[in-house]
Amino acid sequence: MSLVFVTGGTGYLGSYAVTRLVLHHDAKLALLVRAKNKKDAIAKLWNGLQMHAGAHESAASKAEWFERVLENVTFVSGDLTAPHLGMDPRVRSELAERTSSILHIAASLNRRSEKACLNANLRGTLSVVGFARDVIAKRGRLERFTDVSTVAVCGRRFREVVQEDLAIDWERSDYDPYARTKKFAEHMVEELLPDTDRLVVRPSIVMGDSRFPQTTQFDMVRSFCALADMPVLPMSGAARLDIVNADFVGRAIADLHLKRDTKHRIYHLSSGTGSKSAEAIGTALLSKYPSRRPPRFVPQASRAFEATVNRMANLPKGTLSLYGALLKVFWPYIVFDTVFDNTRVCEELGETPVPFTEYCGELYRWSREVKFAYPFVPLPERLAKLAAPSQEITTWA
Repeated sequence: MSLVFVTGGTGYLGSYAVTRLVLHHDAKLALLVRAKNKKDAIAKLWNGLQMHAGAHESAASKAEWFERVLENVTFVSGDLTAPHLGMDPRVRSELAERTSSILHIAASLNRRSEKACLNANLRGTLSVVGFARDVIAKRGRLERFTDVSTVAVCGRRFREVVQEDLAIDWERSDYDPYARTKKFAEHMVEELLPDTDRLVVRPSIVMGDSRFPQTTQFDMVRSFCALADMPVLPMSGAARLDIVNADFVGRAIADLHLKRDTKHRIYHLSSGTGSKSAEAIGTALLSKYPSRRPPRFVPQASRAFEATVNRMANLPKGTLSLYGALLKVFWPYIVFDTVFDNTRVCEELGETPVPFTEYCGELYRWSREVKFAYPFVPLPERLAKLAAPSQEITTWA
Protein backbone atom coordinates (compact mmCIF):
# COMPACT_ATOMS: atom_id res chain seq x y z
CA MET A 1 0.00 0.00 0.00
CA SER A 2 1.30 3.48 -0.90
CA LEU A 3 1.65 5.80 2.06
CA VAL A 4 2.36 9.53 1.79
CA PHE A 5 4.24 11.06 4.72
CA VAL A 6 3.07 14.67 5.06
CA THR A 7 4.47 17.55 7.10
CA GLY A 8 2.35 20.65 7.64
CA GLY A 9 -0.89 18.80 6.94
CA THR A 10 -2.85 20.76 9.54
CA GLY A 11 -1.72 24.17 8.23
CA TYR A 12 -3.40 26.44 5.71
CA LEU A 13 -1.98 25.03 2.46
CA GLY A 14 -1.68 21.61 4.06
CA SER A 15 -5.41 21.53 4.66
CA TYR A 16 -6.05 21.99 0.95
CA ALA A 17 -3.53 19.33 -0.05
CA VAL A 18 -4.74 16.80 2.53
CA THR A 19 -8.39 17.26 1.54
CA ARG A 20 -7.55 16.79 -2.13
CA LEU A 21 -5.27 13.79 -1.52
CA VAL A 22 -7.84 11.94 0.56
CA LEU A 23 -11.16 12.80 -1.05
CA HIS A 24 -10.07 12.96 -4.70
CA HIS A 25 -7.20 10.45 -4.83
CA ASP A 26 -8.14 8.19 -1.88
CA ALA A 27 -4.52 8.45 -0.74
CA LYS A 28 -3.36 7.03 2.58
CA LEU A 29 -1.55 9.63 4.66
CA ALA A 30 0.76 9.66 7.66
CA LEU A 31 0.60 13.17 9.13
CA LEU A 32 3.39 14.48 11.33
CA VAL A 33 1.55 16.31 14.12
CA ARG A 34 2.82 18.07 17.20
CA ALA A 35 0.18 16.86 19.62
CA LYS A 36 -0.02 15.73 23.25
CA ASN A 37 -2.38 12.86 22.53
CA LYS A 38 -4.74 11.37 19.97
CA LYS A 39 -7.60 13.74 20.79
CA ASP A 40 -5.28 16.73 20.41
CA ALA A 41 -4.14 15.49 17.00
CA ILE A 42 -7.71 15.01 15.80
CA ALA A 43 -8.62 18.49 17.07
CA LYS A 44 -5.70 20.07 15.17
CA LEU A 45 -6.74 18.39 11.93
CA TRP A 46 -10.40 19.30 12.58
CA ASN A 47 -9.48 22.97 12.92
CA GLY A 48 -7.36 22.78 9.79
CA LEU A 49 -9.94 21.04 7.62
CA GLN A 50 -13.37 22.19 8.82
CA MET A 51 -13.41 25.11 6.39
CA HIS A 52 -13.43 22.58 3.54
CA ALA A 53 -16.47 20.72 4.85
CA GLY A 54 -18.83 23.42 3.59
CA ALA A 55 -19.45 26.85 5.02
CA HIS A 56 -23.20 26.35 5.53
CA GLU A 57 -23.44 22.66 6.40
CA SER A 58 -24.61 21.51 9.81
CA ALA A 59 -22.13 20.49 12.49
CA ALA A 60 -23.30 16.88 12.11
CA SER A 61 -22.68 16.92 8.35
CA LYS A 62 -19.22 18.38 8.87
CA ALA A 63 -18.44 15.66 11.41
CA GLU A 64 -19.49 12.93 8.95
CA TRP A 65 -17.34 14.52 6.24
CA PHE A 66 -14.38 14.66 8.61
CA GLU A 67 -14.79 11.01 9.60
CA ARG A 68 -14.38 10.05 5.94
CA VAL A 69 -11.09 11.93 5.90
CA LEU A 70 -9.91 10.27 9.11
CA GLU A 71 -10.36 6.83 7.55
CA ASN A 72 -7.30 7.54 5.39
CA VAL A 73 -5.19 9.34 7.99
CA THR A 74 -2.67 8.06 10.50
CA PHE A 75 -1.20 10.52 12.99
CA VAL A 76 2.49 10.45 13.80
CA SER A 77 3.54 12.29 16.94
CA GLY A 78 6.54 14.51 16.22
CA ASP A 79 8.02 17.96 15.79
CA LEU A 80 9.62 19.42 12.68
CA THR A 81 12.36 21.17 14.68
CA ALA A 82 13.15 18.34 17.12
CA PRO A 83 16.04 15.87 16.59
CA HIS A 84 14.95 13.06 14.25
CA LEU A 85 11.60 14.87 13.87
CA GLY A 86 10.82 14.04 17.49
CA MET A 87 9.59 10.57 16.50
CA ASP A 88 9.80 7.50 18.68
CA PRO A 89 12.62 5.31 17.22
CA ARG A 90 10.34 2.29 16.83
CA VAL A 91 7.66 4.35 15.10
CA ARG A 92 10.24 6.02 12.85
CA SER A 93 11.64 2.65 11.78
CA GLU A 94 8.22 1.20 11.02
CA LEU A 95 7.13 4.37 9.24
CA ALA A 96 10.25 4.29 7.05
CA GLU A 97 9.35 0.77 5.94
CA ARG A 98 5.86 1.85 4.91
CA THR A 99 6.38 5.31 3.42
CA SER A 100 6.34 5.48 -0.37
CA SER A 101 6.60 9.26 -0.85
CA ILE A 102 7.11 12.45 1.16
CA LEU A 103 5.20 15.72 0.82
CA HIS A 104 7.00 18.43 2.80
CA ILE A 105 4.71 21.43 3.32
CA ALA A 106 5.58 22.58 6.85
CA ALA A 107 7.51 25.85 7.14
CA SER A 108 7.81 29.00 9.17
CA LEU A 109 6.39 32.01 7.35
CA ASN A 110 7.62 34.36 10.06
CA ARG A 111 9.43 36.76 7.75
CA ARG A 112 10.56 38.90 10.69
CA SER A 113 12.32 36.12 12.62
CA GLU A 114 15.61 34.77 11.31
CA LYS A 115 15.66 32.20 14.13
CA ALA A 116 12.19 30.81 13.39
CA CYS A 117 12.98 30.47 9.69
CA LEU A 118 16.36 28.84 10.33
CA ASN A 119 14.86 26.32 12.74
CA ALA A 120 11.83 25.33 10.69
CA ASN A 121 12.91 25.89 7.11
CA LEU A 122 16.52 24.73 7.30
CA ARG A 123 16.86 22.43 10.31
CA GLY A 124 13.36 21.11 9.76
CA THR A 125 13.90 20.38 6.07
CA LEU A 126 17.23 18.72 6.89
CA SER A 127 15.42 16.42 9.33
CA VAL A 128 12.78 15.54 6.73
CA VAL A 129 15.57 14.80 4.23
CA GLY A 130 17.15 12.57 6.89
CA PHE A 131 13.89 10.65 7.17
CA ALA A 132 13.77 10.37 3.36
CA ARG A 133 17.20 8.74 3.45
CA ASP A 134 15.93 6.31 6.10
CA VAL A 135 13.10 5.36 3.74
CA ILE A 136 15.56 4.78 0.91
CA ALA A 137 17.74 2.64 3.19
CA LYS A 138 14.74 0.53 4.24
CA ARG A 139 12.88 0.25 0.93
CA GLY A 140 15.59 0.81 -1.65
CA ARG A 141 13.88 3.86 -3.09
CA LEU A 142 11.56 6.78 -2.40
CA GLU A 143 8.95 7.29 -5.11
CA ARG A 144 8.96 11.08 -4.74
CA PHE A 145 10.04 13.93 -2.47
CA THR A 146 7.94 17.06 -3.02
CA ASP A 147 9.19 20.30 -1.48
CA VAL A 148 6.59 23.07 -1.18
CA SER A 149 8.73 26.17 -1.55
CA THR A 150 7.87 29.74 -2.56
CA VAL A 151 8.37 32.13 -5.49
CA ALA A 152 10.10 34.41 -2.97
CA VAL A 153 13.29 32.42 -3.65
CA CYS A 154 13.67 34.65 -6.73
CA GLY A 155 15.18 37.43 -4.61
CA ARG A 156 14.90 41.12 -5.40
CA ARG A 157 13.23 41.77 -8.76
CA PHE A 158 11.41 44.53 -10.57
CA ARG A 159 9.03 44.33 -13.52
CA GLU A 160 9.92 40.80 -14.59
CA VAL A 161 8.29 37.57 -15.69
CA VAL A 162 10.27 34.86 -13.93
CA GLN A 163 10.69 31.36 -15.36
CA GLU A 164 11.01 28.37 -13.03
CA ASP A 165 14.54 27.35 -13.99
CA LEU A 166 15.82 30.92 -13.77
CA ALA A 167 14.18 31.93 -10.49
CA ILE A 168 17.15 31.28 -8.23
CA ASP A 169 20.02 33.65 -8.81
CA TRP A 170 22.60 33.38 -6.06
CA GLU A 171 23.93 36.85 -6.84
CA ARG A 172 20.62 38.48 -5.89
CA SER A 173 19.76 39.63 -2.39
CA ASP A 174 16.68 38.31 -0.61
CA TYR A 175 13.85 40.34 0.85
CA ASP A 176 13.61 38.47 4.14
CA PRO A 177 14.66 35.38 6.16
CA TYR A 178 11.74 33.35 4.83
CA ALA A 179 12.84 33.77 1.22
CA ARG A 180 16.49 33.15 2.06
CA THR A 181 15.93 29.97 4.06
CA LYS A 182 13.49 28.50 1.55
CA LYS A 183 16.03 29.07 -1.21
CA PHE A 184 18.68 27.21 0.76
CA ALA A 185 16.17 24.46 1.62
CA GLU A 186 15.60 23.84 -2.09
CA HIS A 187 19.35 23.62 -2.59
CA MET A 188 19.70 21.21 0.33
CA VAL A 189 17.07 18.82 -1.01
CA GLU A 190 18.75 18.84 -4.41
CA GLU A 191 22.21 18.17 -2.99
CA LEU A 192 21.26 15.52 -0.41
CA LEU A 193 18.74 13.52 -2.46
CA PRO A 194 20.47 13.49 -5.86
CA ASP A 195 19.05 10.15 -7.03
CA THR A 196 15.50 10.67 -5.79
CA ASP A 197 12.54 11.83 -7.88
CA ARG A 198 12.35 15.40 -6.54
CA LEU A 199 9.62 17.92 -7.19
CA VAL A 200 9.66 21.60 -6.21
CA VAL A 201 6.41 23.59 -6.23
CA ARG A 202 6.52 27.34 -5.59
CA PRO A 203 3.27 29.12 -4.68
CA SER A 204 3.12 32.88 -5.20
CA ILE A 205 0.90 35.10 -2.98
CA VAL A 206 -1.81 32.65 -1.90
CA MET A 207 -4.88 34.58 -0.84
CA GLY A 208 -8.47 33.42 -0.58
CA ASP A 209 -10.51 30.69 -2.20
CA SER A 210 -12.33 31.20 -5.49
CA ARG A 211 -15.28 29.04 -4.34
CA PHE A 212 -16.15 30.69 -1.03
CA PRO A 213 -15.03 33.74 0.96
CA GLN A 214 -13.88 31.87 4.07
CA THR A 215 -10.19 31.66 4.92
CA THR A 216 -8.10 30.83 7.97
CA GLN A 217 -5.00 32.72 6.78
CA PHE A 218 -5.39 36.42 7.47
CA ASP A 219 -1.95 38.07 7.42
CA MET A 220 -1.95 38.95 3.74
CA VAL A 221 -5.72 39.52 3.78
CA ARG A 222 -5.29 42.16 6.50
CA SER A 223 -2.74 43.94 4.33
CA PHE A 224 -5.02 43.74 1.29
CA CYS A 225 -7.99 45.15 3.21
CA ALA A 226 -5.88 47.94 4.72
CA LEU A 227 -4.62 48.97 1.28
CA ALA A 228 -8.12 48.66 -0.22
CA ASP A 229 -9.39 51.19 2.33
CA MET A 230 -6.71 53.77 1.57
CA PRO A 231 -7.90 56.70 -0.61
CA VAL A 232 -4.35 57.18 -1.94
CA LEU A 233 -2.07 54.27 -2.77
CA PRO A 234 1.68 54.97 -2.96
CA MET A 235 2.29 52.67 -5.92
CA SER A 236 1.71 52.36 -9.63
CA GLY A 237 -1.78 51.27 -10.64
CA ALA A 238 -0.17 49.22 -13.42
CA ALA A 239 1.84 47.10 -10.97
CA ARG A 240 0.86 43.44 -11.30
CA LEU A 241 0.11 41.40 -8.19
CA ASP A 242 0.68 37.67 -8.60
CA ILE A 243 -2.12 36.51 -6.30
CA VAL A 244 -3.34 32.94 -6.69
CA ASN A 245 -6.38 31.20 -5.22
CA ALA A 246 -5.67 28.60 -2.54
CA ASP A 247 -7.98 26.00 -4.09
CA PHE A 248 -5.84 26.03 -7.26
CA VAL A 249 -2.63 25.74 -5.25
CA GLY A 250 -3.95 22.90 -3.10
CA ARG A 251 -5.07 20.93 -6.12
CA ALA A 252 -1.74 21.49 -7.83
CA ILE A 253 0.28 20.33 -4.81
CA ALA A 254 -1.73 17.12 -4.40
CA ASP A 255 -2.09 16.24 -8.07
CA LEU A 256 1.52 16.93 -9.01
CA HIS A 257 2.82 14.99 -6.02
CA LEU A 258 0.93 11.86 -7.04
CA LYS A 259 1.43 12.22 -10.79
CA ARG A 260 4.05 9.72 -11.84
CA ASP A 261 5.35 11.32 -15.02
CA THR A 262 5.44 15.06 -14.51
CA LYS A 263 7.02 16.88 -17.43
CA HIS A 264 9.14 19.13 -15.24
CA ARG A 265 10.87 19.17 -11.86
CA ILE A 266 9.90 22.71 -10.80
CA TYR A 267 6.49 24.39 -11.03
CA HIS A 268 5.30 27.89 -10.22
CA LEU A 269 1.84 27.72 -8.62
CA SER A 270 0.96 31.27 -9.56
CA SER A 271 -1.24 33.47 -11.70
CA GLY A 272 1.62 34.24 -14.05
CA THR A 273 1.04 36.70 -16.86
CA GLY A 274 -2.67 36.53 -16.04
CA SER A 275 -1.98 38.40 -12.80
CA LYS A 276 -4.15 41.48 -12.38
CA SER A 277 -2.91 45.02 -11.82
CA ALA A 278 -3.53 47.01 -8.67
CA GLU A 279 -5.88 49.23 -10.67
CA ALA A 280 -7.87 46.22 -11.96
CA ILE A 281 -8.26 44.92 -8.41
CA GLY A 282 -9.45 48.35 -7.27
CA THR A 283 -11.97 48.42 -10.11
CA ALA A 284 -13.23 44.97 -9.12
CA LEU A 285 -13.86 46.19 -5.58
CA LEU A 286 -15.70 49.24 -6.95
CA SER A 287 -18.02 47.00 -8.95
CA LYS A 288 -18.85 45.13 -5.76
CA TYR A 289 -19.11 48.26 -3.60
CA PRO A 290 -20.14 51.14 -5.91
CA SER A 291 -20.30 53.62 -3.01
CA ARG A 292 -16.52 53.40 -2.59
CA ARG A 293 -14.28 56.02 -4.12
CA PRO A 294 -11.73 54.84 -6.66
CA PRO A 295 -8.21 54.98 -5.22
CA ARG A 296 -5.62 57.41 -6.50
CA PHE A 297 -2.27 55.85 -7.39
CA VAL A 298 0.68 58.05 -6.48
CA PRO A 299 3.93 56.06 -6.88
CA GLN A 300 5.95 59.15 -5.98
CA ALA A 301 4.74 58.74 -2.39
CA SER A 302 6.24 55.26 -2.03
CA ARG A 303 9.32 56.24 0.00
CA ALA A 304 7.35 58.39 2.41
CA PHE A 305 4.84 55.57 2.85
CA GLU A 306 7.59 53.03 3.58
CA ALA A 307 9.05 55.35 6.20
CA THR A 308 5.62 55.70 7.82
CA VAL A 309 5.12 51.93 7.79
CA ASN A 310 8.50 51.43 9.47
CA ARG A 311 7.56 53.86 12.22
CA MET A 312 4.21 52.13 12.70
CA ALA A 313 5.92 48.73 12.98
CA ASN A 314 8.08 50.04 15.82
CA LEU A 315 5.18 51.41 17.87
CA PRO A 316 4.09 49.68 21.09
CA LYS A 317 1.97 46.59 20.56
CA GLY A 318 -1.44 47.50 19.14
CA THR A 319 -3.47 47.81 15.94
CA LEU A 320 -1.14 50.34 14.30
CA SER A 321 1.98 48.31 15.04
CA LEU A 322 0.25 45.16 13.74
CA TYR A 323 -0.63 46.75 10.41
CA GLY A 324 2.77 48.40 10.23
CA ALA A 325 4.55 45.08 10.72
CA LEU A 326 2.37 43.31 8.15
CA LEU A 327 2.77 46.01 5.51
CA LYS A 328 6.52 46.20 6.13
CA VAL A 329 6.80 42.48 5.42
CA PHE A 330 4.57 42.31 2.36
CA TRP A 331 5.15 45.69 0.74
CA PRO A 332 8.19 44.61 -1.34
CA TYR A 333 6.13 41.79 -2.87
CA ILE A 334 3.27 44.17 -3.64
CA VAL A 335 5.25 46.80 -5.50
CA PHE A 336 7.94 44.79 -7.28
CA ASP A 337 5.62 44.25 -10.26
CA THR A 338 6.98 40.76 -10.89
CA VAL A 339 5.00 37.69 -11.90
CA PHE A 340 5.93 34.03 -12.17
CA ASP A 341 5.29 32.10 -15.35
CA ASN A 342 2.71 29.36 -14.70
CA THR A 343 2.57 27.76 -18.15
CA ARG A 344 3.94 24.47 -16.84
CA VAL A 345 1.37 23.88 -14.12
CA CYS A 346 -1.56 25.04 -16.27
CA GLU A 347 -0.58 22.59 -19.00
CA GLU A 348 -0.02 19.81 -16.47
CA LEU A 349 -3.39 20.29 -14.75
CA GLY A 350 -5.42 21.48 -17.73
CA GLU A 351 -6.68 24.36 -15.58
CA THR A 352 -5.83 27.98 -14.92
CA PRO A 353 -6.17 29.94 -11.65
CA VAL A 354 -9.26 32.05 -11.05
CA PRO A 355 -8.36 35.75 -11.34
CA PHE A 356 -8.25 37.53 -7.97
CA THR A 357 -10.60 40.18 -9.37
CA GLU A 358 -13.39 37.57 -9.52
CA TYR A 359 -13.43 36.78 -5.81
CA CYS A 360 -11.60 39.61 -3.99
CA GLY A 361 -14.83 41.46 -3.21
CA GLU A 362 -16.37 38.60 -1.23
CA LEU A 363 -13.05 37.93 0.51
CA TYR A 364 -12.90 41.58 1.55
CA ARG A 365 -16.52 41.58 2.79
CA TRP A 366 -16.30 38.35 4.78
CA SER A 367 -12.90 39.11 6.34
CA ARG A 368 -14.11 42.48 7.57
CA GLU A 369 -17.34 40.91 8.80
CA VAL A 370 -15.57 38.30 10.97
CA LYS A 371 -12.87 40.79 12.01
CA PHE A 372 -10.08 38.61 10.62
CA ALA A 373 -10.85 35.61 12.84
CA TYR A 374 -12.21 32.36 11.48
CA PRO A 375 -15.31 31.19 13.42
CA PHE A 376 -14.02 27.76 14.33
CA VAL A 377 -16.55 25.15 15.44
CA PRO A 378 -15.34 23.17 18.50
CA LEU A 379 -14.46 19.52 18.00
CA PRO A 380 -17.74 17.54 18.22
CA GLU A 381 -17.88 15.01 21.05
CA ARG A 382 -18.41 12.15 18.61
CA LEU A 383 -15.06 12.98 16.98
CA ALA A 384 -13.28 13.32 20.31
CA LYS A 385 -14.28 9.73 21.09
CA LEU A 386 -12.96 8.29 17.84
CA ALA A 387 -10.15 5.76 17.97
CA ALA A 388 -7.23 6.35 15.62
CA PRO A 389 -8.02 4.91 12.17
CA SER A 390 -4.81 2.88 12.35
CA GLN A 391 -2.75 1.97 15.40
CA GLU A 392 0.15 0.59 13.41
CA ILE A 393 2.20 3.77 12.97
CA THR A 394 1.75 5.94 16.02
CA THR A 395 3.30 6.62 19.40
CA TRP A 396 -0.10 6.15 21.09
CA ALA A 397 -1.33 2.83 22.38
